[in-house]
Amino acid sequence: MAHPVSPSELYLWLHGLWQRAGLPEGWWLALWAVLVAAVILIFVLLTVLILIWLERKVSGDIQSRLGPARVGTKFGLLQTAADALKLLLKEDIIPACADKPLFVIAPLLVFVPAFMVYIVLPFGRGLVAENLNLGVLYVIAVSALPALGFLMAGWGSNNKYSLIGGMRAVAQLMTYEIPLGLAVLTVVMAVGSLSTVAIVAHQRAWWHIVASPPLAVAFVVYFVAALAEVNRIPFDLPEAEAELVAGYHTEYSGMRWAIFFMGEYAYLFFVSAFAVTLFLGGWHGPFLPPVLWFLIKTYAIILVVMWIRWTYPRLRIDQVMRFGWKVLVPVALINLVVAGFWLVWFAT
Repeated sequence: MAHPVSPSELYLWLHGLWQRAGLPEGWWLALWAVLVAAVILIFVLLTVLILIWLERKVSGDIQSRLGPARVGTKFGLLQTAADALKLLLKEDIIPACADKPLFVIAPLLVFVPAFMVYIVLPFGRGLVAENLNLGVLYVIAVSALPALGFLMAGWGSNNKYSLIGGMRAVAQLMTYEIPLGLAVLTVVMAVGSLSTVAIVAHQRAWWHIVASPPLAVAFVVYFVAALAEVNRIPFDLPEAEAELVAGYHTEYSGMRWAIFFMGEYAYLFFVSAFAVTLFLGGWHGPFLPPVLWFLIKTYAIILVVMWIRWTYPRLRIDQVMRFGWKVLVPVALINLVVAGFWLVWFAT
């Protein structure tokens, strides 16, 4: 196991203390890995709390309602924490005829990959848990795992509505994973590297979204596919409560139910941050600290996603699948070819 590519001052200071204490080097690497994982987990959990509160406030503003305005302060800042406490205290019910191993494992298989992808996300100069040479490939591979969790939840619940919701989720995720991957491949082809750090460094002068028309089209394809990947309106058919009761998580209650939504909101932040990394210059920006620039860009995309959710109606499942296969996939493929010609003609 290797230490981070760009060790921070904190890493060097702690490593120095460890060496002066004469403790085994192998233990230090394990301890550092645990510390990094703990920091990422705490960040993800706090981000989920913030996004749930923000979603309620945005929906309230769009629909001329107050949103959370009582618990904690006049802004309702502790409303999400109160909801989390309520879910912790609720009874954990497992249906008598459910496949219990699948039923129990499914929520974790949705949340854990949404946590793992943060490892290669560069929040600032040197602020990345691990600069993998195949970082983009790692993200695409890990991001496909929640589909298995959705199917396990639907099948393990022994409920026909849950099963239909799980099948819809898998079909939709696999469909939109293709144009999303092609959009990401367009960026990788332009940069010549699968490293997220190298992709951000490549945008030091020009953000990819304005560097060339093919990359701008790739951003649009990525954004639309990302909406479907995180089950946001107009692509929230896997859990469309008006049609499927609640989809693959119909039989879940308490914290097992909450874990599904923790994974969804954690992945919402990631796909927005990944869009910033791929197309919007990452942490690059004038005057402000790099981390602050990264968060500003990420939350700007998140606000757009929330605005879309509370503005447009959902599509039918046949429209969702037809749009993915007959529109988005061909556009992504043609754009990839155009991007290749663009690089050959205009490369300097």
